[in-house]
Formats: sequence, C-alpha cells, structure tokens
Amino acid sequence: MDSLSDNLKSKIQNRKWAGIFAIALTFAFGGVVVQAQQPTKVPRIGYLTGATPDGQSARIEPFRQGLRELGYAEGKNILIEYRYAEGKLDRLPTLAAELVLLKAAVIVTGGEINTFAAKEATATIPIVMTQDNDPVVNGFVASLARPGGNITGLSNFAPEISGKQLELLKEIVPRLSRVAVFGNSTNPGNAQVLKEMELAAKAFGARLQYLDVRAVTDIETAFRAASNAHADAVVALGSSVLNSHRTQVIELAVKSRLPAIYNQRLYVEDGGLMTYGVSLTDLDRRAATYVDKILKGAKPADLPVEQPKKFELIINLRTAKQIGLTIPPNVLARADRVIK
Repeated sequence: MDSLSDNLKSKIQNRKWAGIFAIALTFAFGGVVVQAQQPTKVPRIGYLTGATPDGQSARIEPFRQGLRELGYAEGKNILIEYRYAEGKLDRLPTLAAELVLLKAAVIVTGGEINTFAAKEATATIPIVMTQDNDPVVNGFVASLARPGGNITGLSNFAPEISGKQLELLKEIVPRLSRVAVFGNSTNPGNAQVLKEMELAAKAFGARLQYLDVRAVTDIETAFRAASNAHADAVVALGSSVLNSHRTQVIELAVKSRLPAIYNQRLYVEDGGLMTYGVSLTDLDRRAATYVDKILKGAKPADLPVEQPKKFELIINLRTAKQIGLTIPPNVLARADRVIK
C-alpha cells in the first residue's frame, strides 16, 4: 500500500515538474514571439545647415523627394531632425552636438562648414555631405574612391565653373573690366574657386575685387564698396550668409543696376539675373541614396564620393529688363531655363 502511494506521489511529482517545464517553455517561446512583434526602431536622420529654413527649403525638398523615391515616409519609417544655424555659423558646433546626443543614425550636412562642425562632433556617426568643394583637401576623406572614415557623400568640386561664370558675364557685358566677388573667406574651397576665376579674368583683362561677406551686415557694405569701385558686375559665391539673405542681395543688385551671377537657381527664381553652376537639387536628391545605403548596413568608408553630373544655366529676362540689360540670343539659346 505504501509502495502504491509512493508510486502515485512520484507520478504526481513528475507531472508537476512537466507542467512547470511546459509553462516555462510557453513563456520562453511566447517571449520570443512578443519580442519579434515589437515595432522596429525608426531611424533618426540629422540634417545640419548654416542657412535658415526658408533659405534651405529648395535644397531639403529634393533630399526628401529622393528618400520618398527609395520608399521612405517621413514620420513613419524615418525621422528627420532639422537643425538650422540661420546664418549664425558659430551655432553650428552646438547644433551638431545636439544631433549626436539624439543618437542620429546618419547626419546629413548642407555644405563644407556644416560638415566641419559635424566632423568635430562625432567620429563614429556616419556623415553624408550633400556638397563639398574639395573633400580631400578639407580633410573629410582620404580619397574620393576610398573615403576611409565616417564621412562620404557628394562633391560639387568643379572650380572651372567660376571661370565659366566670368565668361558668361563677359558675353552679356562686353565692356566688363572690373568684377566684384562676394564670398565668405571662412568657406573652405574659396581659394581654389578664386584661383580659377583669376585665370579667366586675366584672359580678357578684367580685375577682381574680392569682398568678404561673413555676416548679414556685410551685404550692404559689399554692394557700396562695389559701386564705389565702379564694378561692372557681381559674382556671388556659395555662402550660407548670402543664401539666407538672398532677397536682400537680389534687391541691392537690382538697385545698383549691377548684373549679378549666382551659384543657385533659387536666386534667379526669386528675381536674380542669372545662375550657372552645379545643380544642387540634383546633389541633394542623390544624397538620399547614401542615407539609404548606410541605413542598410553600408559603411561610409566604403562608399566613394560622387562628383557633380548635372549643371544648369538659368536666366531671368524680367530682371535683365529692370537693369537695362539685353541678353544676347546665343546666350539665351544655351540656357536650360529662361524666366520671362
């Protein structure tokens, strides 16, 4: 009797442990299922620029379009944190640090100065340049083919463009002898651009007057200096300050009756005379492909820096009429777009 009781107790005890084991397995596998069903983390992209939201809108939209074409929906499977220095470039290091603290998966930069700030803020988070005059000279990459670090993206390095800009000004202003060049001396790449421009100017006997525009207060001063020196035309180089205050730049150029050529189509669309250069919207759209590759596991060190592929000439005839300028038919025929 005692033996039967012991056997029964043993079976009950075995069943008890079997039940506990079964429950444990259920929780274990159930936990895996629950974990698998948890939503994946949405990657956060940082976008750093020295410009204002308005000044950068024409460049951010092509980038967002590029992301949409690759299947990304902002706010759903990707988040973008925008940081604008609004022309106050000394704020860039702080803004870059904010993006690092947010643990951005990638930081996209809208120009060389922004890339410098991002580079100083992190050596591990991937950085995608939307443009850079010379990323090798600037120390961002070891070479265009093999970047080697945490930075890659696109280069707008085409210094010969500055010479072409002067040639276009010479075609529309045959008497061209003195040209005011507006730029920011802190912008990397300016030296090479000016070197190419000097060569072109020397070829047809023109003199360059470089005017440093590092703050909004310098814009009016630069136009006054250009007028006092009897400049025949103005070339506006790439600059966050100029881009952010392009309306003022355009108005002063028209008021001074100075033919001006700019580096972005946005100037001409807003009333500027002419632009010739790399299509920045094309670079911004292509930057999205880098973000996509990095989010899918590619390393910036292994992604070659791309060179510009698309250039554009846009002319605003309304502005030409305002300043009493006639654009030769052969120049109009070469334009990608003419605003009438």
